[in-house]
Order: sequence, then C-alpha cells, then structure tokens
Amino acid sequence: MILLDTSAIYALTDEGDKDHDKARELFALALSQGEELVLHNYILLEAAALIQRRLGLKQTKKVLAQVKKLHIFWVDSSLHTAAEDYFHKHATRKLSLVDCVSFVMMKQYTITTAFAFDEDFRKAGFRLYQ
Repeated sequence: MILLDTSAIYALTDEGDKDHDKARELFALALSQGEELVLHNYILLEAAALIQRRLGLKQTKKVLAQVKKLHIFWVDSSLHTAAEDYFHKHATRKLSLVDCVSFVMMKQYTITTAFAFDEDFRKAGFRLYQ
C-alpha cells in the first residue's frame, strides 16, 4: 500500500507543475506493479480545494471522478484527535494537519511509503515513492 498525497495528486493534474512528468511516470509504474494507492478523505478535500482554486472546476470534477477508483480511508474522531496531538507536538509552519493525519494513519495501517513531493514524509520517517 502506498499513500497518495495531495502533492502527488496536484502534480498529476497540473501539466505545468515542475513534478508533473515525474508524477505521471511514478503513477504508471505503481499501477503496472500492482501497487495499491490509498488516501484519506482529508487529502481528497485538500486536493480538491487546491485544484479548484488553481486549475478550475472542470479539473476538480475530473480528479474527484478518478479518485473514486482508489481506496479512501475515512478519518474518524479518534484518528483526527491523534493527528491533532501529533500536530501540537511536531508542528512547524510548513507541516499541515492533513499531513499529520497522514502520518498517524500510515502508522496505524503500517503504510511505509508515500507517493508525495513533500519532504515532511521523509522527515517523519516514511519512504517516498520514487
């Protein structure tokens, strides 16, 4: 299982993003190797808001339709609370609550790899899918 982060979703969507080609290559590789890509609903919300703001409604609707094919974990109150605790202990200006939810969820489900262009995953002890 590989966590699909907002940074990767955005890079896949925006042809002008500096990581677009790398994201497409990695996405194709993951699919060809039978990797299960997963995300949580906070990532979906964050990605949709970012894409809508920067790329428009049409792209947002396209991403929302495509993401339905992946496994989405739904954040419950206990995961949210654990992520808030992590946030209060480790937060920096760049570390988001959404990333903290990802870190806690990844630990809970023993997911060791993130498809992300965000070094905070590596700093938190996870492997980046490269």
